[in-house]
Amino acid sequence: MPSLRKSLFAAVLFSATALSPLAASAETILGALSKAYQNNSQLNSARAGVRVTDEGVAIAKSGWRPVITGSADIDFSRSHFNPRSGPNRNISLTTGNFGVQIDQTLFDGFQTRNNVAAAEAQVRASVESLRNTEENILFNAASAYMDVIRDRQVAVLTEQNLQFLTEQARAARSRFDVGEGTRTDVAQADAERSSAVAELAAARAQALASAATYRQIVGDEPGRLRAASPLAKLLPSNLDAAIAIASIEHPAILATQHLVDAAAFSVKSAEGALLPQLSASAGVSSAYRRTIPGSADTGQDGTTNSANIGATLTIPIYSGGRTSAIVRQNKESLSQARIEVDVSRDTVRQAVTSAWTQYIAAQQTVVANRQVIAAAQLALSGVIEERNVGQRTTLDVLNAQATLITAKINQASSERDLVVASYAILSAVGRLSVDRLALQVTKYRPEEHYNAVKDKWFGLRTPDGR
Repeated sequence: MPSLRKSLFAAVLFSATALSPLAASAETILGALSKAYQNNSQLNSARAGVRVTDEGVAIAKSGWRPVITGSADIDFSRSHFNPRSGPNRNISLTTGNFGVQIDQTLFDGFQTRNNVAAAEAQVRASVESLRNTEENILFNAASAYMDVIRDRQVAVLTEQNLQFLTEQARAARSRFDVGEGTRTDVAQADAERSSAVAELAAARAQALASAATYRQIVGDEPGRLRAASPLAKLLPSNLDAAIAIASIEHPAILATQHLVDAAAFSVKSAEGALLPQLSASAGVSSAYRRTIPGSADTGQDGTTNSANIGATLTIPIYSGGRTSAIVRQNKESLSQARIEVDVSRDTVRQAVTSAWTQYIAAQQTVVANRQVIAAAQLALSGVIEERNVGQRTTLDVLNAQATLITAKINQASSERDLVVASYAILSAVGRLSVDRLALQVTKYRPEEHYNAVKDKWFGLRTPDGR
């Protein structure tokens, strides 16, 4: 237990150093966001999901391309022939067939065309969904960064409070020993100090938990973190402007709009199954036959080569209601997709309004808390002086100290809320991006993988060589 206390105390001392603006190697919030952009596993998983969706276009385009199949079979048989007269004879026969067949769809009711269009819309939706995930991860990284700073500040303030209360308890005991204080003063001071010990343990635990969350999101341990400022210059001028920008630019809304396009093309593709289908085929084959000399079989040996070419017209008449049900199902999916656009708009509007009001409230809270701290500091100094001349009690000093520490902790929280709210606004309007923040990181471009696979005819390796 003593070693644990020493390690925790060392962590608090380290956090106090991390708060210094002069730390040469301190991490900045934009540096943390750059690491999250590169390292976050959830974001990398979302990128892989987009690459999976990209292959849907190549799969859909395969409907325009020929299907070539080869076939081969060989059969060897041996039988015993036992006539009514004459000697028994064995029959040995070898046959084989080899061929290549080419099938090409000429018309499929525009199903392939609509399937390709739907797949392309799915890709566009997945790209916007990825952009939304990127913004969420960057916001979570900014929030985790500020949480670490706030919780480290709270731990330092709680440590300072414990030191102050320890000194007050010692002073109360000294005054009691010389007859200038009471046993109640000593008990009150000891009680406040014990409470401060528990609060320090909780503050240190919270700081460690915030560091763990930071590690999960950013992909690196939080070292010395530099104080951050709100993104005031990147924010819209007012709430109405923020809502207008979000309704046009937010990736969640754009993603649902692309899903509406995909659903509409799926309806057309399903309807195409009711139209005639025309396909052509061509093939060559070779049949081989050979018997063992002297066998009872008298068939002619040799090789027969053949070729065929033809066309097939299929006219659907009735499929048991399955095709009609699929069309109706896809129409309902289209209706749902259109409703989801409204859901996204309402959600984004609420997020913008909430973030904006929190930002304004945090600005006012920061100013108010600065005044509270200044007044509380002055009041504490006055109460201590009055207590020293017998005009105040130890309880008055303890209450004044509690007010000051609470004000400082509230200030740390409000400063954190101000910065996080500014990032929340930028995320809510759809502009919390690598380009807007000018992050020093290589930007992931999903179109590179899409362009590499959308027209690929063959090949098992992915563009990165796997």
